[in-house]
Amino acid sequence: MKTLLWKLVIPLTVISFATFTKWWHIDTNELTDIFTGFPFPYVCSGWHTSLSLQIFITELLLDLIVYFAFWFVLTYAINRYYRIISIPKVASVFLLSISGFIVATTLFWMSITHGDNIFYMKNPYSVKVVETGYWFFGEDFR
Repeated sequence: MKTLLWKLVIPLTVISFATFTKWWHIDTNELTDIFTGFPFPYVCSGWHTSLSLQIFITELLLDLIVYFAFWFVLTYAINRYYRIISIPKVASVFLLSISGFIVATTLFWMSITHGDNIFYMKNPYSVKVVETGYWFFGEDFR
């Protein structure tokens, strides 16, 4: 199961985290904005300057834990109760390459282009959800 964790669960967690999310049109005390994140909204645009983000660390970590737990439970159940999962080397290299590219691109993008990001441990705003929807990679928000 340890090899499945590194070869399948973590890459699927990263890939699904990057390709599937939910947008939330939220009304806060200050203004209305689009937050993103599934199942908890963890990022929105920065209100202090353009091209910045507000990132909520607790919600981000909870989202990552939910994605990881989903793929871990699914992989564990299939491996334990249905059939033993064996991953071909080509598939493993492909999944690790795609997830590594996603992580590297995200870190590069966050470090170079967004120097004015604000990080909060928890969302400090009282929010009212106006509208929600799901977003897949490559789609427009609406």
